[in-house]
Amino acid sequence: MTASLTPPAGRVVLLTTSHRVAPGLLSWPAWQLLREADRVLCGDEDHPLLPFLAEAGVVVEHARPTARELVEDCAGGRNVVVVAGVEGEPRLTDGLARLAGSGREELPELELLPGSWDLPGARLLDVVQVMDQIRAECPWSGARTHQELVRYGLEETYELVEAIEEGDREALREELGDVLLQVVFHSRIAQDDPDEPFSVDDVAGVLVDKLIRRHPHVFGEESAGTPEEVRAHWLRVKAEEKRRESVTEGVPLGQPALSLAAKLASRARTADLGAPVPPPDTDRVGDPTERVGWELLELAARAEADGVDPEVALRAAARTYRDAIRAEEERAAQR
Repeated sequence: MTASLTPPAGRVVLLTTSHRVAPGLLSWPAWQLLREADRVLCGDEDHPLLPFLAEAGVVVEHARPTARELVEDCAGGRNVVVVAGVEGEPRLTDGLARLAGSGREELPELELLPGSWDLPGARLLDVVQVMDQIRAECPWSGARTHQELVRYGLEETYELVEAIEEGDREALREELGDVLLQVVFHSRIAQDDPDEPFSVDDVAGVLVDKLIRRHPHVFGEESAGTPEEVRAHWLRVKAEEKRRESVTEGVPLGQPALSLAAKLASRARTADLGAPVPPPDTDRVGDPTERVGWELLELAARAEADGVDPEVALRAAARTYRDAIRAEEERAAQR
């Protein structure tokens, strides 16, 4: 008696792609599979991959087969590739799962093949796309200016600092996103400027160029084995870029006063100017504001010389003081 041979059930390959990657950039296994498949199906006639497949000579049938029809297409060991949409093909995979659960028939092999996948930072493309839509369709966001967003940038920065100081990882992740929003929002507003427009890509391009220039020990022929040598490279390259007439140029006067004082002291010390903090105006020595201001300036300069950020130090002390006040309030409430 001759044993009957059951023909192989074939194979279904679900080809997925990332909408964050240029549609023609498929992996080599994906291209090889597409060229060797018995049938290539795609239910989305507007799928961004289709023009590239046509250019490569891959014939794609516009069809949305049911799970049963797909099983029949694979009869005799045929390989069928389904080019999935952005959301995948849940209707198809659910149908195949139901057929498999029945246990009454042999199903083709089911394989999921990523033809392209997200690189690190790919979700930033989503941020830009969402911001574009918000800017175009939201009445509030569409009317905002750089000047109107200044206070939000300050608020988000302070909230980020607080999350770092509190050691709250969840809050840190959220606040970093809020700061990123400010960058993307301002970049999108700048894109609409009629005279000097620029986009978030221009912002990123300037940043990349700056990072490369200021890290010659990473991207060039310089060497640096210590953080001090890295700082020296950074300051040298920065000085060559800016060509400032005074070391005080570029120091924003709007920053918190302790940070401003420390920054000025740092610039003077780095330039070896040896500029000591001058004494207060003798004509106003009795003015408490004058006296305290110079005392704080001298303290901030001394902290900077000792490698201490006076702003961070005072904030830490203030948090401790806040906790002490709360503890005293609790004791008072119990009395």
